[in-house]
Amino acid sequence: MARQRDAKNTASSGGKSPRTLTRKNNANGRGHIRESNELRLLQAAETVFAERGFSGATTAGIAARAKLPKANLHYYFRTKAELYRAVLANVLELWLDELDRFTPDRDPSEAIAEYIAAKLKWSRLRPNASKVFANEILHGAPFVKPYLERDLRRRVEDKAGVVREWIDQGKMRPLDPRHFVFQLWAVTQHYADFEVQVRAVLGRRRLTERDFADAAANITRLILQGALASPPSGRIRK
Repeated sequence: MARQRDAKNTASSGGKSPRTLTRKNNANGRGHIRESNELRLLQAAETVFAERGFSGATTAGIAARAKLPKANLHYYFRTKAELYRAVLANVLELWLDELDRFTPDRDPSEAIAEYIAAKLKWSRLRPNASKVFANEILHGAPFVKPYLERDLRRRVEDKAGVVREWIDQGKMRPLDPRHFVFQLWAVTQHYADFEVQVRAVLGRRRLTERDFADAAANITRLILQGALASPPSGRIRK
């Protein structure tokens, strides 16, 4: 329930998360049609906002990308801002769900490795979502600043508390837990936000699953060897 509240706070002007949307259904199939259309619009919006930014994007362009009439877009999302908030809510919900792997009872090496793999998975599957969020932050977070200062801060503090417990238990070296979370974000989102640069250096027309597997293995090895009290030996599984 906390994750749903967080996402709804992000979309405080009516934007809806796709995960919330998928729960809407009814016996005559209208719920399925609504769900399908909203998801198509959100996916199209993710691409258009990533390419053009909030100011450059138009609802007509988003509707055309989704292959739906513009009237349909405004039926589901009254304004461009509402649709933009829904896109931001979705990516934040995805990322925060993955951070919930951090619990005091878990082995930190497993939780951290899983988190890195999961974040890179979203960088591979949803690079535009990450780019939309990065662009929002670079412009001063006009739509999500209250969320960042309130809800996200609480969530990070909660997970920082888990890291502190791991440190107290002697499982991790002393470090600043909040900066540790920032660094995990940086190394995983880099492969989406700076995809063009990564492809140029690797000589790729597109990044492959193997590229992301190699990145996950390398990042996991570096992070665990630096953060764990007793770094794992042997080769990190891809």
